[in-house]
Parts: sequence; C-alpha cells; structure tokens
Amino acid sequence: MSKILLSLLFLGATTATFAQSADETAIKNVITSAYIEGIQNRGSIDDIRKGFHPSFRMLRVIDNEVKPLPIEEWITNLEKARKDNPATTTRTEGTFLSVDVTGTAAVVKLELTRAGKKTFTDYLVLAKFTEGWRIISKSFYRYP
Repeated sequence: MSKILLSLLFLGATTATFAQSADETAIKNVITSAYIEGIQNRGSIDDIRKGFHPSFRMLRVIDNEVKPLPIEEWITNLEKARKDNPATTTRTEGTFLSVDVTGTAAVVKLELTRAGKKTFTDYLVLAKFTEGWRIISKSFYRYP
C-alpha cells in the first residue's frame, strides 16, 4: 500500500512541476514577444497588444507620486518615437532573474541591458486568462 501512495505522491509532484514549468515557459514567451522584442526592440504593435492586457498600467513614481501609464498611451508614445526616430537603436537584452507562479497569478523580475550596461530592473505582474498569460502591470528601477 505504501508503494502505491508514494507513486501517487510522486505523480502529483511531477504533474505540478510540469504545469509550473509549462506556465513559466508561457510567461517567458509572452514577456519576450510583447515586452523585450515588442516594446524594447521596436517589434510588432500587434505582438505588444497580444501580450499586454488592455487594463495594463505601468506604475511610475514621479515627484513622489504614483503615475500610472496605460498600455494604449505607452503604445502611442512608442509609435511617435518610432516615427520621430526611425533608425534602429542598440538592441535590448532581457535576463529573467525570477519567475514566481501561483495558480493564475505570476510575478517576474527581469533585468534589461543595452550595450552590456544594465538599464532597468522590471517587476512584471501577469495573470492567466482564457487566452493565456498577459502582463497586467509593471514597476521598475531605472539605472543611472
């Protein structure tokens, strides 16, 4: 009887680990496509919209106040910057420092570098919707 119980416990742990791993992979794919490639490296606006939930807010601290920036306003700013400066910029690379998933909620700590220099540490919050994982908020630290 104990061998059966141990087998069931192992199977449950293996299944939970696989689900966690699949979610982590999906989360990293969304962040890479929508945020690293989409926003940081001037990728597809469609990919950005697929990865960010319409209610997304970037939470910025400006003059000791929290100033939310909705995703559509951020996209408008990106499109203007791309039009004003169509030349490609130095590529941004992302390193996942941590991915913490609990059920349908996740938090990711991401380090961005450009030309080998740290530019940002981002904290991204994601939720799992029927269509998959989407970024719902972001806070960050910008390196001087």
